[in-house]
Amino acid sequence: MFRLRSALLSALCVLLTSGVVSAHEVGGSRFEAPLPLTLLFAGAGVTVAVTALWLSISAHEPSSHRTTHLTALSADLTHRLTLAVRVGFLSLLALTVFWGLFGKQAGAENPATFFSWWVWLKGVAIVSLLVGSPWRTLSPWRTLYRGLSRLEGRSLQLSTYPAWLGHWPAVSGFLLVVGIFENLTAIPRDPQATATFILGYALVMVVGGVYYGETWFERADFFAVLYRLFGRVAPIRFSRASDRTARIELRRPWAGCLESASDLSLTAFIIATVYTVSFDGFTSTPEFQSLSTELRSSLTLGGSVDILLFIFGFLGFLTSYALIVLLVTQAGNRNEWHEAALVFAPTILPIAVAYELAHVYPFVLDNTGQFVALALAGFTTGPAPLISLTDWLSLPLFWGSQVLLIVVGHVVAVVAAHGVAIRRYETPALARRAHVPLVALMVGYTVLSLWIISRPVVTG
Repeated sequence: MFRLRSALLSALCVLLTSGVVSAHEVGGSRFEAPLPLTLLFAGAGVTVAVTALWLSISAHEPSSHRTTHLTALSADLTHRLTLAVRVGFLSLLALTVFWGLFGKQAGAENPATFFSWWVWLKGVAIVSLLVGSPWRTLSPWRTLYRGLSRLEGRSLQLSTYPAWLGHWPAVSGFLLVVGIFENLTAIPRDPQATATFILGYALVMVVGGVYYGETWFERADFFAVLYRLFGRVAPIRFSRASDRTARIELRRPWAGCLESASDLSLTAFIIATVYTVSFDGFTSTPEFQSLSTELRSSLTLGGSVDILLFIFGFLGFLTSYALIVLLVTQAGNRNEWHEAALVFAPTILPIAVAYELAHVYPFVLDNTGQFVALALAGFTTGPAPLISLTDWLSLPLFWGSQVLLIVVGHVVAVVAAHGVAIRRYETPALARRAHVPLVALMVGYTVLSLWIISRPVVTG
């Protein structure tokens, strides 16, 4: 633990001596610091590499046990709170659909767009990475399904969910909605299109639940899978005890990443979480804009070029991970590629979580304030109130927080990968050798991530 603290202090030093930058989509101005960006990138990469070196010298599995329960809520109070939250979220979603279909058809003036893409999609993701996934309670599709089951007097299920289907429906939904709809189309700014998407997705989820039962919501709903994966990194966790009381626990952020992925479809989903947030940031860079423009003019495919770039980029990420796992199995003298791909995949979740938090937290705060303002305006006759939750966030502070979050996320990922390697291989020497390709990947991705967040407004 001392070594991890030292690594985090090194990351903080890197942060405080960052170079000439301006943060992504905040403020529109620049600031200067003593050191150039190349030194920042090198320092961040060295921080991650040194952390791995220290861990390899210790050759001990990082502690992952949870602390003693902090507090507990009674079963009756837990039930009441759960019911209130479940009904409240379903009601808010219904109101959002109404706003989207019948409200002003300008995204900046309709609360449906703010709620759907920022308060819900991104906001619940942030809640999940902090305190664990609340989606089993919030899920409106599961609430509707349970209501139908209660009317029927039994749990509805017409067929058994096929094992071969795995999490592939969720992977497809995530890539389509988060990767393409959110990043590459105008749907997030179109209230009616947003409401239509919600209705269509709700229909697919409820029909699938009626056909396959509860398993459908666990494996096919990308919201459930995404928030559950993010919850693996949460340092705070709510759990349900045998007496149905709710308990609040603390745990180390890599604890949930030591558990293997269940199948290759879940592994693909984990890789997609890292890729999509990176691609989102990359679309704001001059390099992407130049590439997109050049391909559009040469291939005459219009906006579909960006979708093709997204798909090929994801395939590239999948291929890179497969090759790294192959190197890991050869270095560790265990030719079990499938098993290695499953056990090491969750160790990259801290990277996805850190980048997601660094990338979107100001925009979640800002859009949450705008959503509340627009929602309140519907109940008043005067102008909409002004609610800003980011007045305190300066450009240097935003940039600094991005750097720190990304470096810490990679450090946690290195710790998790080290823990998996120690568990998997018979000797510390084999574990160190197997860990090397993953460390190289994480060091490289640290530098790439910092480059992406700096590029939209960096000169030199």
